[in-house]
Amino acid sequence: MKKQITTVAMALALGLFTVNAQDLTSKKGEPILPEEGDWGIGIDATPFLNYAGNFFGKTNNNNAPTFDFLTSNQTIVGKYFKDATTAYRAAIRLGFGSNSTTALVQQDGQSDPNVTVEDKRTVSGNGFGLSGGIEFRKGKTRLQGYYGGELGIFFGGGKEKYTYGNAFSSTNTSPTTTNFGSNIIGPARVTETKFGSTFQFGLRGFIGAEYFVLPKMSIGGEFGWGLSFTSVGQGQVTTESWDFSNNSVKTTTTKTGKSSSFGLDTDNNNSVFGPAATLRLNLYF
Repeated sequence: MKKQITTVAMALALGLFTVNAQDLTSKKGEPILPEEGDWGIGIDATPFLNYAGNFFGKTNNNNAPTFDFLTSNQTIVGKYFKDATTAYRAAIRLGFGSNSTTALVQQDGQSDPNVTVEDKRTVSGNGFGLSGGIEFRKGKTRLQGYYGGELGIFFGGGKEKYTYGNAFSSTNTSPTTTNFGSNIIGPARVTETKFGSTFQFGLRGFIGAEYFVLPKMSIGGEFGWGLSFTSVGQGQVTTESWDFSNNSVKTTTTKTGKSSSFGLDTDNNNSVFGPAATLRLNLYF
């Protein structure tokens, strides 16, 4: 019985929705579609659709929807309407960060385990992504189609730095050292790792559609196809060890490899913009 009531309610709602589909203003006179000078943002619609589906299905522990990034590369996506049928698109990501991990080890030469020194690992990174493009819209109802093109670039890099409390010396050629996971290489220990800089470039064409469920609020999605190029530059690893021949600390710097890739494919397999074939919630104001 409950399922029948739910089905009837949804059918009635869909019927009313269809009747009003051609009305491009709300009962309060608000325009349904975006206008010249409007701004817009896009977010992932999945949390909202899951919430609505679970609500009608009486699912237990139905969590409130969250405001999620539209793309997997976590760019902030926006639009500006030049006129009712033309919009400029842009996305940006700018990030810098670092984190440190410390560990206490017993000071070499001390019998008291409570006498310790500090080893430290610091990881830092940065990333900058930017894309821009233009879209052209078609349609005179709540259902709007659109198409266009955009290009994007991304730069990124990072490094790891290590400091140690127990130093190499002629009387301590194998100092006690914390293993942070990748800083011990045989008898040597890493003091710094510089990762190769990453550069990405992409150019794509896209086509999509959106349906305006409320004034200046729509559900939609798009597909894209284009090219991308990714290049990871040469990095380097610096280590220190004890040189028995010269009775001194030896510092060695080793270069790492580099790589590049090129592709021409659909978005989910080949894009610096992140997967685009997903449902999205668009908000205009």
